[in-house]
Amino acid sequence: MKRRSWLFVPADSERKLAKSTASEADVLILDLEDAVAESRKPVARTMAAEFIAAQHASIGPQLFVRINPLDTPLAMPDLAGVVVPGLAGIVLPKMRGMADLVRLGHTLDALEARAGLAPLSVQMLPVATETAQALLSMAGFGPHPRLAGVTWGAEDLSTAIGALSNKDEDGAFSPLYQWAASSCLAAAASAGVPPIDTLHVDFRDAEGLAATCRTSRRRGFRGRIAIHPDQVEPINAAYSPSQAELAHARRIVDAFAAQPDAGTLQIDGMMIDRPHLVQALRTLGAS
Repeated sequence: MKRRSWLFVPADSERKLAKSTASEADVLILDLEDAVAESRKPVARTMAAEFIAAQHASIGPQLFVRINPLDTPLAMPDLAGVVVPGLAGIVLPKMRGMADLVRLGHTLDALEARAGLAPLSVQMLPVATETAQALLSMAGFGPHPRLAGVTWGAEDLSTAIGALSNKDEDGAFSPLYQWAASSCLAAAASAGVPPIDTLHVDFRDAEGLAATCRTSRRRGFRGRIAIHPDQVEPINAAYSPSQAELAHARRIVDAFAAQPDAGTLQIDGMMIDRPHLVQALRTLGAS
């Protein structure tokens, strides 16, 4: 299952919802939080549920919904309104720690039963670094049966700590946000799920997006948040293995298949061991 590109769509915009049905994104995130004005949130909730019911069987992307934070009075009505057949998952913003994921999971247990959905059919993608509390609790992150991945956020974290910017003068993320990204990678590995990189704010900067995606993939991220349809194609390309990568991975898999008792092998003058086999299988699984 490919989940390279995660495209946000404001759930209260008929035009953007309609346009999203032709998207090449792997996942659409129908947004009830930051992209929706307070007065429009009840309307957005209804529109999201109607869109899921009408479109889930006929479009390519999987459908997630970003609810409002659990510590607001909007979260439970959001969940009650959008857990319907066709919902693939919930994006949880501004989480504070694993306790929030446990709480959300228990709520989904009940709502799945009410909607006639199979247990654990609705997954979760937490935005794991938008609060200082969450960032400091990342060491306690672990597996959960509903986790689809872990992503991180720099914009809300800046607000939480009162920073003027999350970047230094050279345009690179400042150390706190580099730590947040690294913590996301480690937390996802601890939980056994894919890490999903944060958004590239300037959606007109295709060259910058492509460059940062290449760096992101080298560091271990398996996909990325998109905030504009034009970002989807570069993200899908960046997080898909090249033909050369696939060919190399197949050689590693074939070599170990031919010598199943070997601990290490030599390919093109390089020593290859079992961790390389694991990575090769992961590369082939992403194709």
